[in-house]
Amino acid sequence: MTGAFVDIAWRGRSVRIEHAWVGVEEADAPLLVFLHEGLGSLAMWKEFPSRLCTTAGVRGLVYSRPGYGRSTPRAADEHWAPDFMHRQAHEVLPALLQALGVDVQVTPPWLLGHSDGGSIALLHAARHPVAGVVVVAPHLFVEDVSVASIEQARTAYLQGNLKAGLARYHDDPDSAFFGWNDIWLSPAFRNWNIEAEIAAITAPLLAVQGVDDEYGTLAQVRQIVPRVPHTQLLEIPDCGHSPHRDHPQVLIDAVCRLLQTHRPA
Repeated sequence: MTGAFVDIAWRGRSVRIEHAWVGVEEADAPLLVFLHEGLGSLAMWKEFPSRLCTTAGVRGLVYSRPGYGRSTPRAADEHWAPDFMHRQAHEVLPALLQALGVDVQVTPPWLLGHSDGGSIALLHAARHPVAGVVVVAPHLFVEDVSVASIEQARTAYLQGNLKAGLARYHDDPDSAFFGWNDIWLSPAFRNWNIEAEIAAITAPLLAVQGVDDEYGTLAQVRQIVPRVPHTQLLEIPDCGHSPHRDHPQVLIDAVCRLLQTHRPA
C-alpha cells in the first residue's frame, strides 16, 4: 500500500496522518476502516486489507495513528495517559474521517480493529455512528498475561531485534514502542476497563480471538456478550494474537458473511 497524508488538528497542534485507500473504487460501496494494533501501522497490515476489501466488494481505509508509521511521531517528552485509546476513538478517528470527507451521518463506516485497535473500535462504536464492527483480539480490561507479554516485548526491544524490525515500518520506532509499552506497564493502567462503556453499542458486532492468544485470554471476547448480547463470537483454534496473519482466510470469510448479512440491498 502506498500511503498519502492528510493533516488534522489534535491536541492543539497539526498532526499528519498517513493513510491509504484499498479495495473497490465505487463511491457507494460500504467503507471499512482498519485500526491497527499497539505496535502496528498502515504498512504492517501488509496485503490483508486489500485482500479482504476486494473479496468483500467494499472500500477500505487504512491509516497509522499519531506516533506510528509515517504519521507525526510522538514527542520524546509526550507520555500517554490511561485514556489514550479513548482519545483515539473519540478525537482522532472522527477528525480523520471529517478531514477525508466521510459523512458518517449519511454513510456510517464499518470498523475492523486489531488488539488496541479493537478496543478503539469498540469505544468509537459506543458513541459514534457505525454500520458494524469487527474486533480482533481486543482488550476490555488488563490481564496478567497481557502485562507479562508486554514486559517480554520491552526486553526484546531493548536487548533483541524488535527495534530493528519495527524500524522498517515506523519513521520513529521509539515513538511507537514506548508510547504503547510505557502506558501498558504503568501501575495507573492496571485498572483500565471499558466493559461498561461498550454496552451502548447497537451495531452488528463480530468478536474474534485466537485460542492461543499470548496477549489475552478468551475472556476478553467472551465478556463482550453480556454487555452486547447480539455479538457474534469466533474463537479460532491454533491461532495466536493475530488471526489476520495466522488464519487470514478464516477471518476474511467471517467478515464477508457479516457484511453480506447486514449490507443494504
